Parts: sequence; structure tokens; C-alpha cells
Amino acid sequence: MFIGHFALGFAAKKINPTPSLGTYFLAVQFLDLLWPTLLLLHVEKVEITGKKGLPLNFISYPISHSLAMVLLWGLLFSVLYWLFKKETKSAIVLGLCVVSHWVLDLIVHIPDLPLYPGKSPLFGLGLWKSITASLIVELLLFVSGIFLYLTATKASNKAGSIGFWSLAIFLLVIHIANMFGAPPSNVKAIAWAGQLQWLFVIWAYWIDRNRHTADTSIAVNPKKAAIT
Repeated sequence: MFIGHFALGFAAKKINPTPSLGTYFLAVQFLDLLWPTLLLLHVEKVEITGKKGLPLNFISYPISHSLAMVLLWGLLFSVLYWLFKKETKSAIVLGLCVVSHWVLDLIVHIPDLPLYPGKSPLFGLGLWKSITASLIVELLLFVSGIFLYLTATKASNKAGSIGFWSLAIFLLVIHIANMFGAPPSNVKAIAWAGQLQWLFVIWAYWIDRNRHTADTSIAVNPKKAAIT
């Protein structure tokens, strides 16, 4: 699952427009931003299989992707946001966005997602076994997320429009390349490529500063808006 996670980040702006799109991207992709760091530190393990649709074998990732730890990460994310912003609804939605990552991964992964660190049973519904089905599901999620984001926000200037569509297209291109391109050369390359996802978070913050809520009664001046 790749663009499906970002789709939920886009859609979350419809549920609660207060946090920035960048903050939503940070929440929905928090596990996959944590995971490459743990790979580089040799705390978690993955191997390259080279198979179409299933190029990676997730050997061990209990800290970033076990359900128990994901619930903890979601709670910590929610609490930290509330401590800084004192916005209860936003904090709850962001915490749920963190947890949503495990739920969406459950749909596509083969049984490799643990419930808790240690000797845990592994879960996964295995949608990845069908490249066609995976593409259809993620594309439907992505299109739905974009639609909801566009109904929740309006561009304040050209940067808000061009920046948004550039990001959407770029994410789609990367997703297609991941599905049909050559497998990564080594695990370190996977980890550093994963770190590049921080650029999407920064990009999303910039886009949101150049857009405003579609409800003009709560529209924000993009020049004065603080990153939330």
C-alpha cells in the first residue's frame, strides 16, 4: 500500500480541515517513515525477493508495524499534537490516521503483520498477490481521496493548484514505477528511498499554505497561516 495511505491523508481534510495536509501525510505515513530508519539501524529486517507484486519479504518489523505498537504510536501522535495545539478533534483524527496505516496494510500484505512484538501470529489478506486488484483498489482510494480534498479546499493561487496536481501526479508515477519497475538493488537503497518520503510531507505543507478551506467562513489567509 502506497498511494492508498496518501489518499487517506487527502480525505482527512474533508473530515477535519484544521490540520495541514502535511500533518495528515505525516500521520498516515508515520509507520513507513519510521521503518526505513529502523532498517538503517538494523533493528528491523527485510529481504528482496524480486517477485512481481511481492518484491519484498518483511522478515521482522514489530516496532514499526505490529498492531500493539501502531496503537501506541497513534496515541503518542495524538497526545503530542494535542499538547501543542490543544485541539481535541484534530488530535483524535490524526491518531486514527496513524492507526489506519496498519488497517490498509492488512488488506494488501500477505500474512506478515504481527499483532505485537515477539512471537505473534501474523496477518494479511494478500491483495498483493494480484497486481491488477492491487492497482484497482489503490487507484480507487487515491481518486476518492483527491476528490474529497478538492471539495474541502480551494487553491488560493497558482501555486496551490499547480503544486497540488504536481504532487498527485508524482505520487501516481512513483506508485506505477514501484509496481512494474525493477526491484531495489539492496536493503540500504530501500531505506534511503523510504526517507525521501519526508519530501512529500514538506511538499504537502507548502501546498496547504497555498490553499484555503472551501467553507469561506473558516478560510485561512495562506500568507498568515501557521503550519498546523
